[in-house]
Amino acid sequence: MVNSTLVTEFLLEVFAETWELRILLSMLFLLVYLGSLLGNLTIIIATTVDQTLNTPMYFFLRNLSILDMGYVSITVPNACFNSLTDHRTISVAGCAVQIFLFFFCACVEVQFLTIMAQDRYVAICKPLLYPVIMNHRLCVQMTLASILTSFILSSLNTFKTFQLSFCHSKVVPQFFCELPALLRLSCSDTFNNELLLLLTGIGLSGSCFTFIAISYVCILSAVLKVPVRGERGKAFSTCVPHIVVMSLFLSSGAYAYLRPPAISEIVEDMTLSVFYTIVPPFLNPIIYSLRNKQIKKAVKKVIFRSFHSGMK
Repeated sequence: MVNSTLVTEFLLEVFAETWELRILLSMLFLLVYLGSLLGNLTIIIATTVDQTLNTPMYFFLRNLSILDMGYVSITVPNACFNSLTDHRTISVAGCAVQIFLFFFCACVEVQFLTIMAQDRYVAICKPLLYPVIMNHRLCVQMTLASILTSFILSSLNTFKTFQLSFCHSKVVPQFFCELPALLRLSCSDTFNNELLLLLTGIGLSGSCFTFIAISYVCILSAVLKVPVRGERGKAFSTCVPHIVVMSLFLSSGAYAYLRPPAISEIVEDMTLSVFYTIVPPFLNPIIYSLRNKQIKKAVKKVIFRSFHSGMK
């Protein structure tokens, strides 16, 4: 890390100025956080214990749940602690770690959602070739490729950010250390950083969104050809929530990261960030898994086994 910064620590924003609203928001976000952990942990346990769920779809669901537990844990607990205790300081090293981990998890999340869209496309549009195309080796390779790509992109963006000098202010206009917020504080030329961030956003998020959109268009067109109305409705009820959450995650993240670095309202930025930091890890278990009959069955099995083990 190049020692070019003129500040040794940053100050993060709290959820609200008034103490009552701060407590209310902190409690709300903690409840959502605990709900996210519980939902994702349930999926991890169910898909690990139940051997009938040893398929590519549940392999990716388990990976997504593990990722979401880490993703939401990077920002929410620390932000709630800061708001409740009024402890707002974070070291430059701590800020760098938070930016790297958040950027890494966000990049992996986008790629996992893309892989899962591909998995659904093959399962619905090419069911006979599904076991051949989506074999275990390919699933592992795609997972590792997502992790490696995200590691490289997050390392580059974090390294370039902390080569800058920060002397305008040490108050980060966000409840966690975030790249766009830090670029606004720099007194160095940030053109190269903004260009790298733009290329990362367009290259990764743009290509993933295009691939997801094409996959779901093909899925929906295939579903429309199904003569059974009940099956058609079931497929639509599965696909539409996936599209809504992915659109929310990608659009809010793209707006926050790719817009020009103009001065904006702190409340607006913090509200927007909720939609790509807290909401997706909370909704993913609900829309991807807990509405799934096989997952529900597996959860009941786990609870039944745990109950009987406890009785013994």
